[in-house]
Amino acid sequence: MTEPVKGPASYFPSIEKKYGRPISEWQKLIRSSELTKHMELVNWLKSEHGLGHGHANALVAHTLKEDAG
Repeated sequence: MTEPVKGPASYFPSIEKKYGRPISEWQKLIRSSELTKHMELVNWLKSEHGLGHGHANALVAHTLKEDAG
């Protein structure tokens, strides 16, 4: 039995369904942005791409954690 996905990645299926893009595309956008701070990126995703706060926050948190690790 597999463990349920926890943390920011638990939002990924609903993000892909709601916004019609794979997570890899969102991560590519985040990584190509000139912005580097968490909340700047969250606000940018919300204002420029229409994401909700929770979805934007989950994408940024997961991507920045991956990049730091």
